[in-house]
Amino acid sequence: MLRLFPALALTAAVLTAVPATASSYAEPAPRAAAHRVVGHGTPASCTAKAFRRAVAKGGVITFDCGPDAVTIVMDRQAEVHNTSAKVVIDGGGKVTLSGAGKTRILYQNTCEKRLTWTTSHCNDQATPKLVLRNLTFTHGSSTGQLVDGGGGGAVFVRGGRLSVVNSRFTHNRCDKTGPDLGGAAIRVLDQFHDQPVTITHSTFTGGRCSNGSGLSSIGVSWTVTDSVFRNNKAVGRGANPASSGTPGGGSGGAIYLDGDLFTLRLVRTTIEDNVAREGGGAVFFVSNDRTGTLVIQDSTLHHNPSLGFETYPGIFYLGHGDPQVSGSTID
Repeated sequence: MLRLFPALALTAAVLTAVPATASSYAEPAPRAAAHRVVGHGTPASCTAKAFRRAVAKGGVITFDCGPDAVTIVMDRQAEVHNTSAKVVIDGGGKVTLSGAGKTRILYQNTCEKRLTWTTSHCNDQATPKLVLRNLTFTHGSSTGQLVDGGGGGAVFVRGGRLSVVNSRFTHNRCDKTGPDLGGAAIRVLDQFHDQPVTITHSTFTGGRCSNGSGLSSIGVSWTVTDSVFRNNKAVGRGANPASSGTPGGGSGGAIYLDGDLFTLRLVRTTIEDNVAREGGGAVFFVSNDRTGTLVIQDSTLHHNPSLGFETYPGIFYLGHGDPQVSGSTID
């Protein structure tokens, strides 16, 4: 058991405002995003087609499906178009998006020309900014999807920005084998200016994938706050690079991160009862050039068996120094 208390000392940076001068240039205020409503008062009106159309148009998307909770079963993935500056999808706590075990639910890729290539630097552009709020994503599956290596059973994002708030991801799937694919719930490749994906007040349960059955990325930073990962399993075999005679995978029961300079920050987060067939029952973190950092604050990582290898209980870590752990229990 590893118990580290108390929190590390913090330093506050004070920024001094510079008064504007008469010659200062003030940029115009951004135009408000359009508001789109899926449905018109009944569950039957909240269709997968209506949802896909709203996502393609972008803006702030809400739902009018009647007073009760509703499940929208997707027949194919909804796709964010790269001409959208912002896409906010708010389920109001009553909307479940289901892939029915057959399809990925949501897709954003700034390097996908089919969705309009808006810049010459598609790997590093500020938009679309995708915000997922008050939603449940269930039974999404990216099995067999090959674009950019696959993964992202519920949500796949490359480029722009991603934030997730007060949402649930349950029983999502991606391919069972493969050395570096992952993200039964969420797979992310590239974010604008290497800013972190933010996950807040969200839960990830019952995911199954070769690696990272909650979250997965390459070279992407994450800040995960007040969230829970439980009963996720990395089911691949042979790790990465794949051992001779194996298909590869099996690392990061809950979280699988690979790349060079990136950070994972876990704050007031619980990760328990996750399993990796190979390394990192809770977290697999490999910074290839050893510049990446893992920060764990006021969190609990409990009973996350690594059936192959680990450097700390439930964690396989190769990065800059040791993980920075404060106010947390890891066992």
